[in-house]
Amino acid sequence: MDDRLKQLLVLGREHYERREYDLAEHALRQIIEKTDRFADVYNMLGVILHERGDFLAAEAHFERAVQLNEHYTEALLNLAVTYNDLGKYEAARHVYSRIRRGEGGGGVLDPFARGKIANMHADLAQAYADAGCAQEAIAELTRAVALCPTFVDLQLRLGTMYRDAGNLALAREHYAAARDANPKYAPARVLLGVALLSLGEPDQASAEWREALAIDPDNRTAKMYLRTLEARRSGGVVSGDPAPAAAAGGAWDALDEATPTTVSDILSKTTADAAGETDRAARESKP
Repeated sequence: MDDRLKQLLVLGREHYERREYDLAEHALRQIIEKTDRFADVYNMLGVILHERGDFLAAEAHFERAVQLNEHYTEALLNLAVTYNDLGKYEAARHVYSRIRRGEGGGGVLDPFARGKIANMHADLAQAYADAGCAQEAIAELTRAVALCPTFVDLQLRLGTMYRDAGNLALAREHYAAARDANPKYAPARVLLGVALLSLGEPDQASAEWREALAIDPDNRTAKMYLRTLEARRSGGVVSGDPAPAAAAGGAWDALDEATPTTVSDILSKTTADAAGETDRAARESKP
């Protein structure tokens, strides 16, 4: 390797690590004009192109990186994610299976890889859900949760998928897992309370809502649920805001079914907040 090529490699990698992508690209493209034998150069260029939203060009660079080194786990992960972004779900699944086969008898990769793969499964679950394939969506999200059980947003999404499918026991299990992953996250306790009431456990539901209010005294949803439940118990009339209605569960019929707000409305905000808590970008970054 000549000195100029060595200098470009060092320069390109340094700029890349500092996320100075324009400078990194300038050096890296000079390298591939001289030689095409560095898999990491193609991988870095692929990341830069993916960051800009040029998924087709990124795909070509990741594929070249994998051709040069079929065991290049990071390039394989990046390729799988890019296939997913392009809607090539079967191709993404195939690459993921290659990663799994390369693991031998060991555990499932490192935290960086688990986060990447979990997000890929979650994206695929959303695609299935949008297409009306509920069971396939549940299966993909179950894989995501198995990889990263402490991701609160994934647990909440899976719990709600089970709730919408009528499986309140599993909905409760995943809402509880979200609560346990972050006991100070009040919205998880709100949704867990809904599941508990739907399962005929009003005392436990009330306890979760009270705890949510202890964490977040301004949590309007917990206040409405708790006030409505207590009014129904006493045979009184609820004053103030109407309580949201639940999507399933006979016990929840005691609440006002005519109100426009649903648990799904609450969930959309709850999961968005949970995603902010876990910060997808941060959890995908290397430690």
